[in-house]
Amino acid sequence: MRTFDEILEIARGRHGEAATHGRHGEAKPKTAAELAAIPDDRYLAMATRCIFQSGFNWKVIDNKWDGFEAAFEGFDLGRWVLSNDDDIAALLSDKRIVRNGQKIVSVPANARFFADMSAEYGGVGRWIGEWPVTDQIGLLEVLATKGSRLGGATGQYFLRFMGKDSFILSRDVTAALIREGIIDKPATSKKALAAVQAAFNHWMEDSGQPATAISQTLARSIDG
Repeated sequence: MRTFDEILEIARGRHGEAATHGRHGEAKPKTAAELAAIPDDRYLAMATRCIFQSGFNWKVIDNKWDGFEAAFEGFDLGRWVLSNDDDIAALLSDKRIVRNGQKIVSVPANARFFADMSAEYGGVGRWIGEWPVTDQIGLLEVLATKGSRLGGATGQYFLRFMGKDSFILSRDVTAALIREGIIDKPATSKKALAAVQAAFNHWMEDSGQPATAISQTLARSIDG
């Protein structure tokens, strides 16, 4: 397994100085305090956005997002914790959104999940912000098992888009991890995910860089 600096040099060889973290205009990961300051409804909104984008054309969801915000009444957790079958039926005929029944019912399910986390930890953002980046796979497991449709890449993109320091196991990142001998195929088993986490922890300690930067550098070290 190469050091982070060696992987960065590979990325620079393919993309020049533009491979350096921050030169593509990415936002830096938010601090725990910044994540805690984000209202709970924004976490439900982003979770919903990632769920609807999964397996779908992202631009369609982006273009309809104002309609989603209106149809789901700002994603207020209390509103959707108390939702009923009539609310779901109304959404299934609401042309402002993509009318996918399984994804629609994830909203009240995740409202209940986030409400529980908020009550226990003093806010969804406080819970996510204080979760150690050295155990991202543990956080992803909670999202997958206690949330609705928040497993796999959906949970990873949700964390990244909210600003949590995190890795995303995209096609290119996976290819880089295979090249480095960390895994031999896309990581889905607990053993493989633990190996990925251990590698990221090593690179974070080795380089002082956040997981987000390491993830992006791994992706840029692959021809694409």
